[in-house]
Amino acid sequence: MARVIIASSAGTAFEWYDFFIFGSLAPVISKVFFAGLEPTSALLAALGLFAAGFAFRPLGALIFGVVGDRLGRKGAFLVTVSLMGGATFLIGLLPTYAQVGALGPTLLIILRILQGIALGGEYGGAAIYVAEHAPNQKRGASTGWIQASASFGLLAALLVIVATRTAVGDDAFNAWAWRIPFLMSAILLAISVWMRVKLAESPAFAKLREEGEISKAPLREAFGNWKSLKQVLIAFFGIMCAQGAVWYFTFFYMQVFLEKSLGLPGQTKDLLLIVMTVVSAPLYVYFGWLSDRIGRKPVMVGGMLLALALYFPASHWIAAAANPQLIEAQRATPVVVETDPATCAVQFDPVGTAKFVSACDIAKSSLVTKGINFSTQASRDGRTQVVVGTEAVPISGGEGLSGADVKALKTRTTDAIGSELQAAGYPKSADPKQANMTLLIILLLLFVVAATALYGPQASALVEMFPTRVRYTAMSFPYHVGTGWVGGFLPVTSFALVAITGNMFEGLWYAVVFTAISVVVSLLFLKETAGRALNHH
Repeated sequence: MARVIIASSAGTAFEWYDFFIFGSLAPVISKVFFAGLEPTSALLAALGLFAAGFAFRPLGALIFGVVGDRLGRKGAFLVTVSLMGGATFLIGLLPTYAQVGALGPTLLIILRILQGIALGGEYGGAAIYVAEHAPNQKRGASTGWIQASASFGLLAALLVIVATRTAVGDDAFNAWAWRIPFLMSAILLAISVWMRVKLAESPAFAKLREEGEISKAPLREAFGNWKSLKQVLIAFFGIMCAQGAVWYFTFFYMQVFLEKSLGLPGQTKDLLLIVMTVVSAPLYVYFGWLSDRIGRKPVMVGGMLLALALYFPASHWIAAAANPQLIEAQRATPVVVETDPATCAVQFDPVGTAKFVSACDIAKSSLVTKGINFSTQASRDGRTQVVVGTEAVPISGGEGLSGADVKALKTRTTDAIGSELQAAGYPKSADPKQANMTLLIILLLLFVVAATALYGPQASALVEMFPTRVRYTAMSFPYHVGTGWVGGFLPVTSFALVAITGNMFEGLWYAVVFTAISVVVSLLFLKETAGRALNHH
């Protein structure tokens, strides 16, 4: 059992490592691969990268779900780990835009699609493989290790990036050393494949094969009859909507909130993230174990309810702890955008390609990226200005200007607003020395408890919902729609809500709504499955 858990968790951790390095290095990669692209090519590149990261994960879940349900668990997740590791290693060897033009980003998009498809097949395979080996009374604790593998992968990615940056310096890192974390995945891939080759097929699947009961059409069985489809829908709305919201809020959106909205330096934010990640690892296993004792449902719903109780008050406390000067300045000197409301767009831009060039949009996005709360009022003459206390900064629109000129205009506008804000007592960035770090860490760790209580028992809960015949397909699809789409859209949607309302806390509503949906559906429809034998039909 120990070998099964180690081999499955290690492979999944390496997959997460591969996925996280890309996320952490996205700013460097966009400079290297999309420098000097024409607007149309840039649009396609941004679309492709976005789509590949998240949209292809459910496709991978369907492809490898069928492979896993028809040919076996072991084969499916040997292929997924090889595909993921190979694609990541090749990203480290890609020629840049400066070297080969558009071919560089095109190859990057293809490899990113392969990464998304591989990740779509990996998680379900590893969770099912461990669950089908585990004793009924210990399934939660055993699969908790698969859940913890995400934190091991994130930690490994952060440590390798930080170590490489420290060793070579920022300039060298941005020029060529960004490739090292990608190339390192070859070592991890070799270890992972070696460990997995030694494993036997899962006993539940082997028994099904012996009895000649393997599903001929897993997709039709999983989604084509109401009994199974109902379970898929309960899995998605009852568990995965909250999972996408709570986990991504805690580990991804919180990074944006601390660094962009509250102005904490990147290094401080990374250290906080490392603390959160290290603490989370044993908690996944603990909550998996607890769900074996008291049931999956109370532990997972408890995590969701804790997150719901925390979102608004704890985010306000985090802001006050991280940047007390900013909160004080916002109270003393409110900021108002006076403009013609008809010229303001909804700044929802999931693929990062829309052009927001009206004076209103430029004013609002400058304030949002600085983390400044503001209110909007209709101006008398239709012109746009940002009013800080008694001072007004006039804002011009960028309609009809070239891309470079719009960029220059936005920089000038941001600088002008910035100097006015500083004069009014707004800090340029957060000072970690003034931050209440103890309170900040406690609040962040409360979110970690909520995320791990939901995620720890989740693998066993999902595995127990479906019969062995279609388990890989039926479980993987709702999982990846939840994490890939609900979680993937969280940062952009939250940013849009902040830009529309001018309040940095309004972005929380996205996470609140999806978490609340899961609480209601879980309480009404989710049946307790802890300790039950896995059914085959």
